[in-house]
Amino acid sequence: MNKSVKELIGISVAGAAAFGINKLCDRVIKRSVPSDKPEKPETREAYIERAEARRRNNDKLMGMNPENLSIKSVDGLDMRAWFVPAEKPSKKFVICVHGYRCNGPDEMSHFLPFYHYDLGFNYLLPDLTAHGRSEGEYIGFGSFDAKNILLWIDYLINRFGEDIQIVLHGISMGAATVMNCNEMSPPNQVKFIIEDCGFTSAKDVINKEAKNMVGFPVPHLMMLVSLCSKIKAGYFFSESDPLGNMDKAKNPVLFVHGEDDTFVPFEYGKKLYEACPTPKDYYWVPNTVHAFSYYNAPEGYEEKIRSFVDKYMDNEETE
Repeated sequence: MNKSVKELIGISVAGAAAFGINKLCDRVIKRSVPSDKPEKPETREAYIERAEARRRNNDKLMGMNPENLSIKSVDGLDMRAWFVPAEKPSKKFVICVHGYRCNGPDEMSHFLPFYHYDLGFNYLLPDLTAHGRSEGEYIGFGSFDAKNILLWIDYLINRFGEDIQIVLHGISMGAATVMNCNEMSPPNQVKFIIEDCGFTSAKDVINKEAKNMVGFPVPHLMMLVSLCSKIKAGYFFSESDPLGNMDKAKNPVLFVHGEDDTFVPFEYGKKLYEACPTPKDYYWVPNTVHAFSYYNAPEGYEEKIRSFVDKYMDNEETE
């Protein structure tokens, strides 16, 4: 084989590898787009019931005529959110942050009755970049998402006053996002964090899913995919690292996780809890898979949240 043929083969192999890495990167971080192919019908009873519950909860949310908000993200994109004011004037706010390839209403509207009617909170439901009604092509895995949630916090403070109190509540990637916020020295108006089935780091969960796809670890391949993410979306997977930065946590944290979670393994939740240096508590929910804790055990979940409200928030309300 002469030199020119070898070079041609080498270039072809390199090109094919680059193409494959680019495709894999898009599969992980690119925004979902509607497909012409019919979706495979859901057969799991719990997921069918959850889909029905989401439709009911979203109808309730829209029936409350939420305010449609928009601000600019750290990179100039439109970020959208629904806002439901408390029934009575209140300085208490919750920002509920959804997970990967979901949106605010689908992921978090089932908490609205509890926060709105039972706790009397103002309720903000943002869509993260490249999700729901917000702009963007690439998903942040909690990296730039945390900076954008800090912008929503600033929005609330500027609009409603320096004396407001804020809870950050996230599920899955949203949980990683609010943990990252808590490790970025958020304003003093943020009083505590609720993280539900969050990952230890984007790198950990993406590597785990890649291993599940191919049947064996592919760390070097995922390093190249992470580099592709940096080029396309502006971040390495290692930049969303709630566990690695947990020593910087500022506020108390409630850790929630389903014990049967395999998408974001239960072990991740325990590691995060053990590493947290601030006041903390946990709620481990047996016989529960990813993002189902509130559906399966709402009473215990609400009791834990109430205990944090009582401990870490000023209960005096505006007259």
